[in-house]
Amino acid sequence: MSKRVFRSFALAAIIASPATAATPAERVSEAHFAAAFTAHSALPQPSAPAAGAVDLDTFDPPIEEAPVARAIGSGTASYYGAKFQGRRTASGEKFDMHAMTAAHRTLPFGTLVEVTNPRNGKTVTVRINDRGPFHGNRILDVSRAAATELGLIQRGSGTVELALLD
Repeated sequence: MSKRVFRSFALAAIIASPATAATPAERVSEAHFAAAFTAHSALPQPSAPAAGAVDLDTFDPPIEEAPVARAIGSGTASYYGAKFQGRRTASGEKFDMHAMTAAHRTLPFGTLVEVTNPRNGKTVTVRINDRGPFHGNRILDVSRAAATELGLIQRGSGTVELALLD
């Protein structure tokens, strides 16, 4: 209800109130109040929303799509933890063994990689923030947190499958 219509109703109610009228002749009849109400309800209603307004009856919120993973290979992954905690990574940030990060020899820093342990089916998403591993034929070094989620802690390393997330 618009402010103008509300004020008109409030004014009509005050005028029609027996407590505010000095004499019965000054009181507004119910018929007069009904006529005022009918006149206000007959005002044209906006048929279309104003320019730039959103019609909530036809609005569909955007749907976030899950990132698509593209397989890039498999190989042996190891993990690194407490010995490197707080040291600078190749990207310049401090290593946090509790974060879901990893080291890869060539992938750009900030790349999101889905790492899956095929032995148990567990999957984590890590962000590349360091370079390595530089020993053996390993393809990835994950943080201790990622290794825990993947089930690599007891063995120290294991076969993993990698997929890039778009």
